[in-house]
Amino acid sequence: MKIILTGVSCVGKSTIGKMFADKVGYSFFDFDYEVENYFKRPISFLKRDFLTEHSYRNKTRVVLSKILEENEDNFIIAMPPSGLMDYYWRIIKQDDSLVTVVLKDRAKNILQRIRFYDDNSNPIEVELSKESESYYLKEISLDIEYFGRTYNRANYQYRIDGKSASEVVDDLVALLFP
Repeated sequence: MKIILTGVSCVGKSTIGKMFADKVGYSFFDFDYEVENYFKRPISFLKRDFLTEHSYRNKTRVVLSKILEENEDNFIIAMPPSGLMDYYWRIIKQDDSLVTVVLKDRAKNILQRIRFYDDNSNPIEVELSKESESYYLKEISLDIEYFGRTYNRANYQYRIDGKSASEVVDDLVALLFP
């Protein structure tokens, strides 16, 4: 089975995807990591070359095609929030054997998992003030609304509802491997 996980930032795609792949013996690909590896540049620097996210997706679609061409079966890809949009979606919908799963959660739960990275994609510690928390909560909510329009394209939408990553993995295994 070929599985694509998507959802808004910090919903848990990479963590859950890696654990899920390990549990079922599949290969795992973090799309952002694969993009950086392919272009030999951190995403923050790569995105500076483009005026829009649309243009960025046009450029990076080659990475999704490469993963799909080089791996026939039994893998999981953690895609960015835009994983079911335009250029990515055109590639995904051509392969009937791909199973797409959107991971969803409430904005307040996602805020508890928020991670920050420097321009070189290294994790950094950031202490959020009440004002920052309010700002990020609004941003997460806007992302949920914006990207949610394309998430109806997915085969499955799984609501995390604050569950642990291992609980989610167990649920996904039961859902996809009955």
